[in-house]
Amino acid sequence: MLARTALTRTFLAALPLSLAAAALPAAEGADPSPDRRAAASSTLHVAVDGSDRAAGTAARPLRTIGRAIDRAAPGATIVVHAGTYHEGFVVPDGKPLTILTRGRVWLDGSRAVKRWRAADGRFVSDGWTARFDASPTYTWGAPDNTEPNWQFVNPARPMAAHPDQVWVNGKPQRQVASRDRVRPGTFYVDEAAHRLYLGTNPRGKRVRASDIAKAISIRAAGTRIRGINVRRFAPSVPHMGAVTAERDRVVLERMVIRDNATTGLHVMGADSVLRRVRVVRNGMLGMSGTHADRLRMVRVVARRNNVEGFNQSPVAGGVKIGRTDEVSVVRGTFADNDGTGLWFDEGVHHMTVVDSLVRGNKHHGISLEISSLALVTDTVIAGNADNGIKVNNTSDVSLWNNTFLRNGRSINIVGDDRSPRLGPVEVHNNILSAPNRSANCLLCVEDYTDRFTAEQIGVRASGNVYQRAAADRPRWAVVWSRGAGNPATFDTVAEFRQRTGQEARHLELVGTRAVTASYRPTTAVRKRTGIAEPTPTRLARIARVRAGGQHLGAWVD
Repeated sequence: MLARTALTRTFLAALPLSLAAAALPAAEGADPSPDRRAAASSTLHVAVDGSDRAAGTAARPLRTIGRAIDRAAPGATIVVHAGTYHEGFVVPDGKPLTILTRGRVWLDGSRAVKRWRAADGRFVSDGWTARFDASPTYTWGAPDNTEPNWQFVNPARPMAAHPDQVWVNGKPQRQVASRDRVRPGTFYVDEAAHRLYLGTNPRGKRVRASDIAKAISIRAAGTRIRGINVRRFAPSVPHMGAVTAERDRVVLERMVIRDNATTGLHVMGADSVLRRVRVVRNGMLGMSGTHADRLRMVRVVARRNNVEGFNQSPVAGGVKIGRTDEVSVVRGTFADNDGTGLWFDEGVHHMTVVDSLVRGNKHHGISLEISSLALVTDTVIAGNADNGIKVNNTSDVSLWNNTFLRNGRSINIVGDDRSPRLGPVEVHNNILSAPNRSANCLLCVEDYTDRFTAEQIGVRASGNVYQRAAADRPRWAVVWSRGAGNPATFDTVAEFRQRTGQEARHLELVGTRAVTASYRPTTAVRKRTGIAEPTPTRLARIARVRAGGQHLGAWVD
């Protein structure tokens, strides 16, 4: 049994009680702060058949959300009725609002393009005047980075940072750099001549093109938006997102943010809540956050982002959070992103990921990098091309009761010469199962500085299940840093236990499956539940399970 003194060095002991409570699924219905002001009695209505000169009542609604915001007093409520609105809007500083919907509402940053003429085997729309900034980094006008492996734009996708977007019958077209390169499925913007070139014959088809950069800029603390969906806007990389929450105590609920040119959503205020927000098919990144202290993400979904093919680092993929204290992720889904699914980097402290699914990402499933105090528990991490979880220069990490299936290295713990120093890392009651062919180990610990052994780093492993398809697939069960020189390698967990004293209780399976198609433990695993470490009280509180109980892998519903 894991000693209580060991837990005092881990995330579980350092977890603020406020964050532990926020991490609970029951917190889904809570308000972001107890002193959030009540909505003012005044309510304005907006409808697609309204008029911006109307009174703004339910019977005489306004036409645009922007006009309703202009008319609203601080604390007012705006009700947006079903329909599609071709506009972006700003909630100005000092005017907190509640913006709700009745029926399905979309903000759409594109417009129909109907007038075309044939020219040299291509199709041309004259008078196209939409202009967007193609700055490839977060600094307006700056060139891309030149350091190898640190460029935003992949040379194979040179137009990625150009925010222009076109769809034909709902299918996105790929932007090319010159008229001569236009082929079916592609488009070109001739800014000098004010022309839009299309390679696909538009006759009898619906063609739409983005002509608005930003959808929503929230600059008033305490603003709440529910049900406003966002699509087809063209933010540049320095815009940070089609939707930006720029002040504290912002609540976003039941929103879909999809098909935007670069990043879907960016949060940069404290004490904000994202509840049932979906970021899907955005050009570079589904969502990012910086200085978003005490951010709560409940049932957030990030799927199929980085459709423009930006390099997977420094930022592309599902969700990336940086420079933030206290983040809780509850029942999230991070799947099929071209990059890392969920990435904490550069000074994130107190991270909780619980009851989530991280699947099918083309880089790492979860990355914990240059940060501290992280707990990942009750999470399924499956089918990610590279590491299931990568722990890189992150201190005080607890990985309890997760299920890994068909990733590269299931758990990869690595240190380099950056701060903070790696470790300690607690690894307990996980199922490490059937990695993909790129993996050479299940539990992997390496120090690239050649200074620290795994014991000095503080890696502790017990109660885990190790499953391999064959005795040599992957090549080793464990890779274990011994400081200078190459790490030690162990063909079996039994050898690892004998040589290191780790995994006093464990289960090692070769050939026999450990996880079903629905990510539940197989009978072979369930029969050996007694090897699991008893669930610590604080972990039980977060995962909503019985303290002291024994379980292997995630508690799959």
